[in-house]
Amino acid sequence: MSKLYLVPTPIGNLKDMTFRAIEVLNQVDLILAEDTRTSGKLLKHFEIVTPMQSHHMHNEHKTVHAIVQKLKSGLNIALISDAGTPAISDPGFLLTRACIENDIEVECLPGATAFVPALVNSGLPNDKFVFEGFLPVKKGRQTRLSLLAEETRTMIFYESPHKLLKTLTHFCEYFGEDRPIAVSRELTKLYEETIRGTSKEVLEYYTNKPPKGEIIICVSGKTSYS
Repeated sequence: MSKLYLVPTPIGNLKDMTFRAIEVLNQVDLILAEDTRTSGKLLKHFEIVTPMQSHHMHNEHKTVHAIVQKLKSGLNIALISDAGTPAISDPGFLLTRACIENDIEVECLPGATAFVPALVNSGLPNDKFVFEGFLPVKKGRQTRLSLLAEETRTMIFYESPHKLLKTLTHFCEYFGEDRPIAVSRELTKLYEETIRGTSKEVLEYYTNKPPKGEIIICVSGKTSYS
């Protein structure tokens, strides 16, 4: 019986690739990759020669049906993203849903996901939390921030380096300058760092030291600091 495997890949350090992930990628008939050039380097490193096909946010609506047909024909397929677990702020949800609707078995392997180490390392409460991913860039951003201002659980956001200062400024405005936050960047890589403090303090830090790399922001919920 054919199966779709969702296979996490390292978020930076290649040593975080699991033995099982390598085994599955070697055994499936086809690998769907968010960026075949990026994933090609990973597969080459682990000497995986399984055929690869592009599957990203710009073409996933068009390719889902064809992939489902391949699975129905008996192929076993693995989906990987550039880094981390597929479908977490990356393509994967649409294909997973289509497979479930067509009674095709889906299995997600455990593995790297950037927000988990960032949350645990933040020092903020992690018994209850809400993952927000990327905030809306324009439309809906203010509405979302206004709603989250009342959120009592720790909040987790992804952000790009060139938008970090804007987002931290909005956090000061909507959540208050004294709200405890932690910004983690370059997790598992050589220059990994986590900066903790109030939203104002962290904004001042990155105003003087422009950030680079992948960024995860953890923000204390309202009741955790008041």
